Amino acid sequence: MLESWRWFGPEDPVTLADARQAGAHGVVTALHHIYDGRAWTPEDVAERKALVEKAGMVWAVCESIPVASSLKLRDGKWRQTLDAWKTSLANLGRGGVPVVCYNFMPVVDWTRTNLLYPTEAGGFALRFDMIDFVAYDVFVLKRRNAEESYDVEVVSAARARLDRMGEDEILRLETNIIAGLPGGEDTHTRETIRTRIAAYDDLSPDDMRANLVAFLKEVVPVAAETGVRLAIHPDDPPFSLFGLPRVVSTAEDIATVLGAVDVPENGITLCAGSYGSRHGNDVVAMAERFADRIHFTHLRNVTKESDRSFIESEHLSGDVNMVSLIAVLRAEERRREAEGRADSVIPMRPDHGHLLIDDIKKTVNPGYSCIGRLKGLAELRGVIAAVDQFQG
Repeated sequence: MLESWRWFGPEDPVTLADARQAGAHGVVTALHHIYDGRAWTPEDVAERKALVEKAGMVWAVCESIPVASSLKLRDGKWRQTLDAWKTSLANLGRGGVPVVCYNFMPVVDWTRTNLLYPTEAGGFALRFDMIDFVAYDVFVLKRRNAEESYDVEVVSAARARLDRMGEDEILRLETNIIAGLPGGEDTHTRETIRTRIAAYDDLSPDDMRANLVAFLKEVVPVAAETGVRLAIHPDDPPFSLFGLPRVVSTAEDIATVLGAVDVPENGITLCAGSYGSRHGNDVVAMAERFADRIHFTHLRNVTKESDRSFIESEHLSGDVNMVSLIAVLRAEERRREAEGRADSVIPMRPDHGHLLIDDIKKTVNPGYSCIGRLKGLAELRGVIAAVDQFQG
């Protein structure tokens, strides 16, 4: 596996030199400073690629080219926006970037309610608390018909939870949910997010799925022509938020995506933590079923609770059997190598490490501190070595 590291560009407090010291060989980055929908030029791509290579690594994955709401809704200037997306994709491919990860989540990208949840060991983890989320959605944001999205017992618990919160806690919760997290498409205020959510009121999950399929039929041929493997990232968390349709959450969703344009370039990002945070998803079985179309993987772990809350665990603990998952991925790499496939090495990265030790005193992107990811990468490297010893 190609050990990789997410880097948010020159403004990232965790540097490329840090990634190199952690043992990463691949860099996962994007042109995070160009998020206004315009096409990324060959010069933009070459400049970023040169920075990565100067640090002694390779630009292994672009994560991500933002998919604007107009493409999910097929409204407004969607045609112009789609053409710009295709141009960015083509320029990445021609510039030598082999994999592009992207997502199709509406309005909010990956979402957590607590960015500093204390762990037993003394560090801090990311957490999604369903009751906190419902408290915000129903009683703070006051989304239209929000109560209808949840069971009566959950709404009652949310009301009681909110009553115990001070104003500072409520504002912190709102910031965590809607102000934007690293790699996200957008930031919101209470007013703008209400408007964005309302734009999806008449869009059913089937409509959203149809719009995704239409998007794929446009972009996959460009990827194939320019040597790019597309890797759609799952919804995070993989269930509806704010009553919005989310259509990349289950094994059957993956089957729909891959079947829509059934060519090797149309593949997935296997994010173990995202898929693993939905009850009923067997991440190892999903990896086995779709192994030949896994173009990129995020190796992180979660511990779920009965009400759909979850905490991001240590990389080798939690509900996903990481040893079994890595065994599946390494077996797939050997199979590809035997077939002579150019993509026999699957890029992976540790994801959302805990906030630990000296990093607790620093300003870092939530989930993307240095020490926690270094620890995760070291643990994963050890599992890979052990799996290789036994699979031989």
